Amino acid sequence: MKILLTNDDGIHAPGFAVLERIAQTLSDDIWVVAPAEEQSGAGHSLTLHSPMRIRKHDEKRYAVAGTPTDSVMLALGHLMKGDWPDLILSGVNRGANLGEDVTYSGTVSAAMEGALAGVPSIALSQVIDREAEHDWFDAAEALAPALLQKLMSALPKQRQLININFPALPADNVAGTRVVPQGYRDYTRLEVVERKDPRGFKYYWFGGGDVVTTPGHRTDLETVADGYIAVTPLHLDLTHHESMNMIEQALA
Repeated sequence: MKILLTNDDGIHAPGFAVLERIAQTLSDDIWVVAPAEEQSGAGHSLTLHSPMRIRKHDEKRYAVAGTPTDSVMLALGHLMKGDWPDLILSGVNRGANLGEDVTYSGTVSAAMEGALAGVPSIALSQVIDREAEHDWFDAAEALAPALLQKLMSALPKQRQLININFPALPADNVAGTRVVPQGYRDYTRLEVVERKDPRGFKYYWFGGGDVVTTPGHRTDLETVADGYIAVTPLHLDLTHHESMNMIEQALA
């Protein structure tokens, strides 16, 4: 199996080193094409108005001066053209990609780009507890190899991907794995923090909203909070099919 690795935290990120070790349990044919610098929150953006540069670090190892989407596009359209990977793994992201995070996440968007090209793609993220004494990536590094081996028989198809989030726990304390839908936070409770810099000018930080609790506590947000690995299949058809008839009747 030929595997392409990418991320949004940058090619030198600790979580990317974890992803490389995870991938080495699956294959010895591994390609790395990842952003040269951190691109967290880049979403599915691509570079259109400036040139991109590729730096070769080693055989099958490249850093791209661009976004995660740029990295996958350059890998498939140039560096690996005619010899595409069998699987794309994106991550391991430092922090969760849950709920509506998937629309902002460069980690998930890199997997989206692979899915658009028809390459089975999986995004991996590790929820972080910054006060924890254990290795932040312990759960992902210890549990992802076996989990991915199982998923080999159910790889996502064209225009589909799998989003995996590991809880902020030592591997031995993880409660298990659940396949769950994407959740949503309460956007009305989005926190915008206003502060002043040393010169007296205002600046702002965004904070996350509260989690919307659902019956059965079964979304990705709640699953990870309960100590489980959340596995969420996503697809790129954004059409809301249930509304089509209603809109057609309104326009008739």
